[in-house]
Amino acid sequence: MNFDSIPEAFQTKLRVALMAALYNGPKDFKTLKLLTSSTDGNLSIQLTKLEEQGYLISRKSFVNKKSHTDYEATQIGKDKFEEYVDFLATIISTK
Repeated sequence: MNFDSIPEAFQTKLRVALMAALYNGPKDFKTLKLLTSSTDGNLSIQLTKLEEQGYLISRKSFVNKKSHTDYEATQIGKDKFEEYVDFLATIISTK
């Protein structure tokens, strides 16, 4: 990977934060909102973009008659995120 090939998914800090939050397991919308201090609208848009690119999946359900959405990183999303983090680590360690 080089700077020109960084995936679009990692070109905003919110999407990077979302992938980091989802890397170790699924989280719901409310939790992601709290972790990222994002607005509902921006969070929803960025989650949709990551899902469209295959980096995560969403599961909708009803809890106590209220809509509930969980998000989980896909294996492709995890692999791409690891590649991105490894790229950053390489840059940091290069002297």
